[in-house]
Amino acid sequence: MDTIIRIGSIPDDCGVLIEFNIPNTNKRIDFLITGKDENGGSNFVVVELKQWQEARATPYKDVVITFVGHGERTVAHPSYQAYSYNTFLVDMNTSIQQNRIGGHACAYLHNYQPKRNEPLLEQHYMETVLKAPIFFKHDVRKLQDYIASKVGRGNGTEVLKHIENGEVRPSKELIDCVVGLLKGNDEFILLDDQKVAFEAIMSICESSRDKTVVMVKGGPGTGKSVIALNVFGKLLQGKKNVRFVAPNAAFRNVMLETLVKNDPRQRVRVKNLFMGSASLWECRDNEFNVLVVDEAHRLKNEMAYGYKGDNQIEDIISSSRIVIFFVDDRQRIRPEDIGSSDEIARIAKKYNADLHEFSLDAQFRCAGAKDFIAWVEKALQIDSSARTTAWDRESFDFRIYSTPNKLFKAVKEKNDEGFKARLVAGYAWDWTSLSENNDRAQILDVSMPEYDFAMPWNQRTKSELWAILPNGLEQIGCVHTIQGLEFDYIGVIIGNDLRYNRATGKVEAVWNEYKDKAGKKGLKNDPVTFNALVKNIYRILLSRGMRGCYVFCRDKNLRDYLQGLYDSKLEYADYFVEENNSALWAAEGGHGKPEDKNSYSI
Repeated sequence: MDTIIRIGSIPDDCGVLIEFNIPNTNKRIDFLITGKDENGGSNFVVVELKQWQEARATPYKDVVITFVGHGERTVAHPSYQAYSYNTFLVDMNTSIQQNRIGGHACAYLHNYQPKRNEPLLEQHYMETVLKAPIFFKHDVRKLQDYIASKVGRGNGTEVLKHIENGEVRPSKELIDCVVGLLKGNDEFILLDDQKVAFEAIMSICESSRDKTVVMVKGGPGTGKSVIALNVFGKLLQGKKNVRFVAPNAAFRNVMLETLVKNDPRQRVRVKNLFMGSASLWECRDNEFNVLVVDEAHRLKNEMAYGYKGDNQIEDIISSSRIVIFFVDDRQRIRPEDIGSSDEIARIAKKYNADLHEFSLDAQFRCAGAKDFIAWVEKALQIDSSARTTAWDRESFDFRIYSTPNKLFKAVKEKNDEGFKARLVAGYAWDWTSLSENNDRAQILDVSMPEYDFAMPWNQRTKSELWAILPNGLEQIGCVHTIQGLEFDYIGVIIGNDLRYNRATGKVEAVWNEYKDKAGKKGLKNDPVTFNALVKNIYRILLSRGMRGCYVFCRDKNLRDYLQGLYDSKLEYADYFVEENNSALWAAEGGHGKPEDKNSYSI
């Protein structure tokens, strides 16, 4: 860029920022130049630099494949990256808004020789390329002319100071946009207990004067995310410097897409208000007014890949005056997940924060079948104390299939009938990497030859949107692409990573069959934790359906065990084993010893 600027007759009194950190994020702008145009207007130009030499197109808007970080990866199109940085500054920097500074962006690929039919210029990328032009190796003169047209009159020092010192706060236009999107979206309407919790949380936020932590605890389907989005929108409307934080990228992006579905043009602007949890480790104390943290059980410790801090709960509490956590203690699925209610309470105490706790109980998923969730916890032996009653089986459809083929057929039929339906599985099969030509789910990793069944895992390109992509039904989702989301019908394949041991009467996780290396790191000698994490994964998968849940178990003993529990008319059941391994059901209130058959109903 030094050469570009010097030989391009760009005035010396333009302002330049290099590796400029975008406030409240871990993103950096490679090169930013400020000045005035020929009409005297103040401007800045964001220049995104890439050392790429080639790239491949994908079918998805603003997503490409290139070689970075020692392998091929799906990344944002350079023009989109530049455009999104520019949009963030315009929408979030109060000084840019107040001083009417114009924002512009481009990408410069200084090693890239474009092909005859250049992938980066395919038609479905052109809408973004027009907003943020892309310049290649031999486009030096074009890049110089572009920059000169925006800042060619120089006098950029004052503009630079405005950008560098501006307060970060959502603009009125952005606030109005988000509030309008929420009002026009039926999926975020508050019902019954959700409304009560929302009003209580808002009252705390409005009256709080000291550091405050609000913890909202609730199981699957209790409406945590609906409340979170409404709290977020209301706080924005009150002109608070607020962000929506979610550790899981798939959940975060689906929530964003659901929010902007009625006006997709606002996606880039609204996205700047949604954050992952890994970027908050370097924020200043109380940098935000409020952080709304959904799916807080997936917050990480120092074990997490790419995270540079020690404890994301502490990062979050230190960086905001008020924090609202939405958490389910039984959705922790990896050793690095530390977002428990106990850990949140511990760190809140460390910061002398006022702590308020709420518990959500009303069920808005599984056709209101709170008892189905309790049955799942009982069946998987997550909570042996759970006292379950038979749910309304006409309202919530639960079936166990003898083959994965029949399961897929049933899920597909529901999808063809117009319902939202997906097939998911536990991580009991290896997952072919992107570098092995598996960007679009070409390889049938989930294979069960004994049933002549094979399907791919959800695609790695745009994996975070698999849940809402049109071709999602032809691929099998995992817990990372489905956690926090819901469907009308969910089909669940329980692999050999979870089995029923007839000799002990226990549901057990199987080390060698569980393929998530990060999910079992350090747990070789900790079977209790390992069992709990694998069972939590299946609890999550089994609780994603609002109308029905269909299941296939690869382990026949587990299949028979679940079928027996389901067929039982008892209010709840305990499983035990005789010497000959035959299983008997213990009626509620039965008080015999296991060898006393007359004390139990078969």
